Amino acid sequence: MLNLILASASPRRIELLKLINLDFEVMPANINEESEGFNDAGKYVMEMSKRKALYVAKKLKGKAAEGTYVLGADTVVSIDGIILGKPTDKNHAFRMLKLMENRWHEVITGLTLVNVNTMKCRTDSEMTKVKISSYPKGFLDRYLSTREPYDKAGSYGIQGLGSLMVECIEGCYFNVMGLPVFRLSRMLEKEGYEVLSWMESKSLT
Repeated sequence: MLNLILASASPRRIELLKLINLDFEVMPANINEESEGFNDAGKYVMEMSKRKALYVAKKLKGKAAEGTYVLGADTVVSIDGIILGKPTDKNHAFRMLKLMENRWHEVITGLTLVNVNTMKCRTDSEMTKVKISSYPKGFLDRYLSTREPYDKAGSYGIQGLGSLMVECIEGCYFNVMGLPVFRLSRMLEKEGYEVLSWMESKSLT
């Protein structure tokens, strides 16, 4: 039986795990997510996801049932080789959004599964390209006043009001929300949990 621990308090990740009917617990990992020293966004998110998962797994070591895995995830936006995480304030969010105006950028999520009993890690990543539109007059001020941007990488949420600036995407939509569920399902499959096998004790209706 799969026992999953999510090392994140992200409402979007919680929502997406519920979407695929996974039972899980939430144990946020409080780690330093400083991106300084990382020039490759893909390597950065994989490293951060691994640190988050291991942080929680070490706390559970020796106390967890068989089949317990910790899921760590980290999402950033990358443009011009610059890693954009969550904004620190309104001015920071404004600068991020102006940098992306009428341009493509990449959203990259790192995922790590740690088997708590063996402490073995499986890490992967997903990348989606996103095209941001030109902003209508006054749009940014109105968007920033909603408070939506401030807990999101790149300062926008594709599943919310930020959808009004996303012209198109290439790749996984759920990745832009912060959890590429297809990639996660394939990682679980490699750990011996076939897709939807966690539903065997539930009704699919």
